[in-house]
Amino acid sequence: MTFPVIVHPSNGQFEAALVGAPDVRVTASTRKEALAALESAIAKRLELGELVALEVRPGGLAGLFGKYRDDPTLREICEAAYQERDAELGQRRHSTPIF
Repeated sequence: MTFPVIVHPSNGQFEAALVGAPDVRVTASTRKEALAALESAIAKRLELGELVALEVRPGGLAGLFGKYRDDPTLREICEAAYQERDAELGQRRHSTPIF
């Protein structure tokens, strides 16, 4: 797995931190040692829990986009609405002369 980390000098040493997890950070005398220590800290964290990607849907109308795309009831409602619309349009064409 690949994780984004930030490494920077700090008081004559190097600090490495996991981006997005400020409590996962280490300090060592060299950049290489700091990265190795951070790798170990991340590995220990993974042993204790599970790493998952969580998608949070936006709120409001944008949160509804695609929500009912597989709902068969919605498809039935749409088909009925289209048939009613088409029937109304057909009646208007035949009953309203265009002059």
